[in-house]
Order: sequence, then C-alpha cells, then structure tokens
Amino acid sequence: MALSSDHPALIFARKCARKNGPAPKYVRMQCKEFIKIASGKHKKYEINDTVVKKIDAILKLAIMPKGLKAGQTLHECSEGYQWLLYVAALAVVHKKEPSKRRYETVLLEIARKNFKTYTVGTLFILLFILEPPLSKFYSVAPDGALSREVKEAIADTLRMSPLLYEYMGEKRFKILRDYVEFLPNKSRYIPLNYSTSRMDGKLPNVYLADEVGALPSSYPIEAMRSGQLNILNKLGFIISTKYPTIDNPFEEEVAYAKKVLNGVIKDEKIFALLFEPDETEGWENNDKIIKQANPVAWTSSVIWNDLLAKRDRAIEMESARENFLTKHCNIIYAGAGTETFIDVKAVQKCKVKEIDWEGREVWVGVDLSMSNDNTSVAFVAEDNGVVLADCFAFIPEGRIDEKNKFEKIDYRRYIKGGKVIACGDLTVDYSTIERFVFDLEDAYGVKITAIGFDRYNAMSSAQKWDEKYNTIEVKQHSSVLHPATKLLFEQIMDGNFMYTENPLLEINFQNARCTFDTNLNRYVNKKKSNGKVDMVVSLINAMYLLQQDRLLNYSGFVSQVI
Repeated sequence: MALSSDHPALIFARKCARKNGPAPKYVRMQCKEFIKIASGKHKKYEINDTVVKKIDAILKLAIMPKGLKAGQTLHECSEGYQWLLYVAALAVVHKKEPSKRRYETVLLEIARKNFKTYTVGTLFILLFILEPPLSKFYSVAPDGALSREVKEAIADTLRMSPLLYEYMGEKRFKILRDYVEFLPNKSRYIPLNYSTSRMDGKLPNVYLADEVGALPSSYPIEAMRSGQLNILNKLGFIISTKYPTIDNPFEEEVAYAKKVLNGVIKDEKIFALLFEPDETEGWENNDKIIKQANPVAWTSSVIWNDLLAKRDRAIEMESARENFLTKHCNIIYAGAGTETFIDVKAVQKCKVKEIDWEGREVWVGVDLSMSNDNTSVAFVAEDNGVVLADCFAFIPEGRIDEKNKFEKIDYRRYIKGGKVIACGDLTVDYSTIERFVFDLEDAYGVKITAIGFDRYNAMSSAQKWDEKYNTIEVKQHSSVLHPATKLLFEQIMDGNFMYTENPLLEINFQNARCTFDTNLNRYVNKKKSNGKVDMVVSLINAMYLLQQDRLLNYSGFVSQVI
C-alpha cells in the first residue's frame, strides 16, 4: 500500500529528495528510493499500513520526558528524519510476504545533539509492542555508560507516559537496573557492556550499536548479526557521529552503504541515512555544511543558532576546531593544533587502481625499527613530476593478536591485502625484509637506484644490501628530513602523487604528527605521533633519495629547500 501524502515521513523524504534541498547526496538518494516505495510504485516492496497506524497510535501515547519539547507527545514533537527512520525500518515490507520486513540493517550517521540516542530509545518502545512475544533486544556501545543511555531514554519516556506504562491500574513494563521488560509478551531490552569475546551467545531480534565510531573493533556488531541467523525479521541499528579516525568499524559500514547507494554493490536489506556534508572545504562560512549534518537544525532556530555560535568559537580557537568539525559537522579532522602532517582525505584522493612499475627506476626507503616493532619498506619512482609509491609493513607474526588489541587495528585483514607481511615470532625476522628488498627488481620489473636507511637498527641489513646496491644513510635530523617531508606534502596536496589500495598507509598518514625545530624545519616525530608511522617514515626516506637524485634536476619540478 501507499503511505498517506501528508505523513511526516513522506513529507521529510520529499524535502530531502529535492535537488537543491538541505539534504546531503546520500540521504537524497535513499529518500528517492523510499518515496518510490511510499508512493506504491515499487515492484517488490510496499508500506504496511497496519504497522504505520500502530506507530502513529503508540507515539500519540508516548510523552517527551525532558528537553525543549517536554510534555508533548512524541507524535507532535518527533523530527522528520525520526519519522522516516521509524516507518522505513518497521513498515517497509515485501509485497508477496507482508509480514517480512525489507530492511535488516539501519545505518544512521548524524551529528551530535540531533537526538539520535533518543530516536533509538523510541524505536525500542515501538518494538516492545510490535515484535513477537519473548523477543530480545540488545544495545552495545564502547562502554557500559553509553549503552545504558538508551535504557535511560526508554525508562524516562515510559514513566512520563501513563497511558503506555499502565493499563487498568497495572504496570505493563518492569524497569530494573539491568533490563526493561514489556510484561504482556515478556519481551526484554538489555544494555550490554562492550566485550571482545562475550557476545556470541546472544539471540537478538533487534540490536543497537551506538557510537560505533569509537568501538575498537567490529566484533560486537558481527556477534549480534551472527546471533540473528534464525530470526525472520532480524533488525540491527548502527549509529554514530564521526570520529577523528578513518580506521574504525563505523567508517567501514558507511563505506559499504555508499557502495550500495551508488549501485556498486546490490544489497536491498540496508537502509542508510548518512548526514555528512558533500563538501568539507569552506566550513568557516558555508552554512550548508552544518545543515547537511544536522537535520534537526532545519526546524529548530535554537539549535541552529547554537551551532553557528560553536562555529564562530571553532574559527577563533584551534583547540575547539576538531570537536566542532568532527562531532557537529561529521567531518573527519585531526586539527592543525595537533601538528597533523597531512589531511588523510588529500592522501586518499591520490589513490589509483594500479601502477605499472615495469622498467621504472626506483628509490627504496627502509625504516627498520626495533625487532619487536613494526618495520617498513617503501619505494618510489618519478614520472613527469608525479611521484609513484608503494609501501609495505613487516610485523612479528607472534604478536598479531597483541597488536590488534592494543593498536585497535585488524592486522590480519591487511596481511590478506598483501601490504603487511608477518614474519618471525615475537620479533621481526630481518632476513625476510632483506630478502624482500633483494627480490624487488624481479617482482616488479624495476631497477633499484639506491636504498636509503636510518642507521639505527639497520646497519647489518644495509651492509648486505651494499654488496649489490648503492646504500645511503638518511640521517634522522630535521635539517635533513625537512626538504623530503615538505616535498611529500606538496606532491600529495597538488595531486602529483599515486599509490594503490593501502589502508594501513592511510592510517599511518592519519597518525603522523610533525614538529618544527628552531629553524622551522618540519619533520615527522614518531614520539608525538598518534600511533604507528613507520610506512610514512620509510616513504620519506625514499623521497629524500628521489629528491636528491632526480627531482632537483628535473626542469618541470620546482622545490624550495629551506
């Protein structure tokens, strides 16, 4: 069936679908799909009118417990995006099987203070009544306090809503410290503390993963999904704001949803509202950036004015900038105040599908750290002023699980991708690294011109390479590293840099922090960086050789060496 043309969910979807409307691109794309279903024009899916009527009726009984609209019914004060989420998640069904919902994953990317946690609390209240008896609902977050915020939202709403909370003088909900239970059908909601191993035994009809951008791994989400294998109408909500990292479970979910919306992957079971700005430049005066991340600000002048005040503060105070851009604009930002080497988005723009290395002259940079730590080998070439690069990391095979836990990086994934090589046991096997360099020419069809190394931990390997190749010590001093560091930065920012798929290299760039000496020479500082940067350091060593040997003498290339 079709949804009533004056229903708030459809009104909001149409507002978002307008070409010059306030919604960002991916929200617009998702809303166009919803409008097609809501208008009765989709071949496979329709709106379950009975469920919509139940949603409307329940929200008329639920009372907002606090905030700007305290005392109003949720039917009166729910925002447009909330209506869309409720109807899409719970009322879009298969035409041939109206009892079967279409969506199994609902992804919401939205800035802070847009009532996202309360939205999910409301969804659970709806599910208490709409789902079958004995249903189990779970929420998981980076810590127990965050997970229990949803429970508090549910409890506050129920206690302020007597027509929901009680019936003929008897309470219909049991609210305890560890769970909330809907007594008529024995359905129960349970907030969970984060764990890396204790969630596999759960059987959730519905789960919520909140603030997923702060989760150390995707284990809780995958454990919840695994527990739903035998559920007909399985449903999971994945919600978060942005966090100042690209290597977190939420960014993986967002990237997947974008591929679905772009038609690259076919998956009809995911519904995604990605309120992130289409453009991130000019945030200082571009109101559209704030609007696209904050749908509640479209109708609330109080919130809109507060966001403008926060923007003014972020412009004047660098210390406030990262929080504003990340949490209120959904822009990944690591801040000039932290002396970030380079914006990882600029790096990612340089990524290409493949590089033809055959016959190229290359310069190799190595960063051989302590034997129980990451080490790296990078090599670069130059093609008409464009730098081509590839980087590899080497880690102790016996420390993979330990490193995954403490660094919050899935090294096994990157090993499968071929850019990380596990060798040795509790320490890196230097002979593997030495062999890797010796094999480069045959493996890639290249000619090694020189190998640059840091004297620390590399003398033995360098002596072996020196029997065949020209090896050069790259002194790890700001006066030596500054020109190559500056060159790498400029090549990337100007788009004159190429590399192939290498997520760990991107993470290394994201981690890299720079310091300046008394002469304002800039260099990547390992101790002040926010994680491993070995791949960036080896790349800078290679860039040093390239700059000295080729680019300073290339007429099409301009380099200022300070």
